[in-house]
Amino acid sequence: MECTFGLVLWSCPSTCGFTEDFCRIGAGVSLPGILAAKCGAEVTLSDSTELPHCLEICQQSCQMNHLPHVRVMGLTWGRISQELLALPPQDIILASDVFFEPEDFEDILTTVYFLMQKNPKVCLWSTYQVRSADWSLEPLLYKWDMKCVHVPLESFGADKEDLAESALPGRHTVEMLVISAAKSL
Repeated sequence: MECTFGLVLWSCPSTCGFTEDFCRIGAGVSLPGILAAKCGAEVTLSDSTELPHCLEICQQSCQMNHLPHVRVMGLTWGRISQELLALPPQDIILASDVFFEPEDFEDILTTVYFLMQKNPKVCLWSTYQVRSADWSLEPLLYKWDMKCVHVPLESFGADKEDLAESALPGRHTVEMLVISAAKSL
């Protein structure tokens, strides 16, 4: 059985104004990164170097949305590459539903830890669908000297079954986290 991710193009209207530098890891369909770029953020979209079709979709989403300045790069979690080394310090890392395979959790946090070395104030903002109550990031957060704050979806009106005229998240449990270095500067 083959699973395919990141095969949707997104076209977004221009709306608000961000000034932060964003790195979107595991961009897949790239919607959060495209929206951040449309709002004025300097955005780098990334997905696995092993998924060139996802990188192509990111490029096409940027073209459709008239965002030629958005950088698209191959970045595989847990691997130090020339692209990762060349990435400038980031302010925010967006990660939408990347915590779906427990064997990837440490690779994701290792990559975030590396980016925290460039900017200790960088935060990972992540939403994810809870797939098992037995899975936890807590031991890995401790290992990598990070902390996590749970952001209740109801705090910004995203706790509805029918959100933005979509059946998603439906009856799935979706969580939002902000992960940062354990020791604040």
